[in-house]
Amino acid sequence: MKRTLTLIAASALVALSFNSFAGGTHSGGHGHASEESAIGQPGKAAKVTRTINVDMADTMRFTPAAISVKQGETIKFVIKNSGQVKHEFSLGTEAELKEHYETMKKFPEMEHDEPSKISLAPGKQGEIIWQFTKAGDVNFACLYPGHYDAGMKGLVTVAGTAAAAGAAPKAGAAAAHKH
Repeated sequence: MKRTLTLIAASALVALSFNSFAGGTHSGGHGHASEESAIGQPGKAAKVTRTINVDMADTMRFTPAAISVKQGETIKFVIKNSGQVKHEFSLGTEAELKEHYETMKKFPEMEHDEPSKISLAPGKQGEIIWQFTKAGDVNFACLYPGHYDAGMKGLVTVAGTAAAAGAAPKAGAAAAHKH
């Protein structure tokens, strides 16, 4: 009986440990998969408000490298790799991108299945649909070794909406409130 319980406990431990390795394709590390993150959330095709074409080239540049959107917009990025080497388009905060870049240096052929990232072979095209829920800056970059360091990065500037600005309490409003 004791041996059976030990085997059951060991089996359960092994089964649970596989869950921690499930992100081997980099599918769940940064919180972008389904819930809202610091950069927004995956968008729905039916809610796309605009399409933005982005070209990735072997000059280690994105065209355009500066993109402006409005808070709440759902953008369909149509991304084309016009180069001769593999490139990726990865949305994130600067800290997330730097962390991911360090991982990519160790595992340059890792596959991505996060909705905020896409890797494309030369001549290929793909898309990301993203909803920008928060005002501020969202970075994008190619994180293949050497590409980020060569300047293959860009910025999405998310302008706040009047409704969002009006929803925030004004400084001192609570102090001025009297009953």
